[in-house]
Amino acid sequence: MSDVDVVESPGSAPATSAVPIEALELFVEVLSRSEQDPAAGDGFYDRLCGAICRLVRLRRALIFRYEPESRQVRAVGSHGVDLRIFEGVRVSLDTAQIAARAMKRDEVVEIAGDIRSQLPAEYAEVVGGPLRFMCAPMYAAGRAVGVILAERSIESPPLDETERHLLWTLGKAAALASVARSVATQAETSRQLRQRIDLAREVHEGVIQRLFGVSMVLDGEGDLPADIRARCASETQSALTELREAMQRPLGRSSRAPRLAFADELARRINILSELEFDTSGVGTVPERLEPLAQSVLIEALRNVSKHAEASHVAIRTELSDDTFVLEVINDGVPNSRRPHPGMGLRLAAFEALQTGGIVEFGPRDGATWQVRLVVPYGD
Repeated sequence: MSDVDVVESPGSAPATSAVPIEALELFVEVLSRSEQDPAAGDGFYDRLCGAICRLVRLRRALIFRYEPESRQVRAVGSHGVDLRIFEGVRVSLDTAQIAARAMKRDEVVEIAGDIRSQLPAEYAEVVGGPLRFMCAPMYAAGRAVGVILAERSIESPPLDETERHLLWTLGKAAALASVARSVATQAETSRQLRQRIDLAREVHEGVIQRLFGVSMVLDGEGDLPADIRARCASETQSALTELREAMQRPLGRSSRAPRLAFADELARRINILSELEFDTSGVGTVPERLEPLAQSVLIEALRNVSKHAEASHVAIRTELSDDTFVLEVINDGVPNSRRPHPGMGLRLAAFEALQTGGIVEFGPRDGATWQVRLVVPYGD
């Protein structure tokens, strides 16, 4: 007997196979809990792994999902294993043979024995000795979303035909749930963007037009009569009132409660952008209530580095005084011959900062560098 035995798939499930009503009810429960607690973030995938383990009688399960934004495959949910073990580890179909086989065939692949050679080297210690290992593709409508990795003890029997079909179906359902969440997030982002466009139009048609009229009057020659000065003052006050009312209205965008602390999220992003040199010696404590905003600005700033610069070095620092929190992200690699520009995400983060009374500044600095700076009032 070889170190690894491949348990052959019986092929397509017979027409009489059906997903138990219990499975559908469990998925509805997982999705509804996610709707009730949207701040749970990736806890959705943890609950999904738990449901899969209960339905197919598995010991441990792990979901890897492809994230288009970062173009990385990331462990997003687990049951029976600490998800933090997989933070920052890069995975691809080239380094995970069993996942590549499951995706190519669109079927559940099961192997038994010492399977460490089938997985990236970083996971060998986690897997341990001989066991029964399964991989189900999260694949639907021609779209590969990720994979479900699961295991049983080596003493357990192989998956029977019903269990194999159930796990395969759960992979389809998990892909559907994942895509549905992404679509819902995109719809919410689109709604928020429309709100910002409406706000920009309102400010432009009201405040800007008033101030433009005042500037035309003040730009004229000679002294202004008292009634004209009074009219300019009145128009300026009206513009300030309209601007204040617009800024105090909820802007619709608020970051989700972060799954990781600022320092952990920073470490994860540094791992993803491993080709860059980072200076984080100036990074200190981030107030808990400012964590969502600080992480939002950090992520958008680093995404801006990836898309719009040819950077080699990024410096990040934070400063916390009695009344102000400051976050700075400075990168090189901005050619003088090309005018750099921030992405839409960074502009939206600036709108988000306004809700807390803060500002986000971005633009070129000394030489070929670009700076993103968040300043937020903090304290009483």
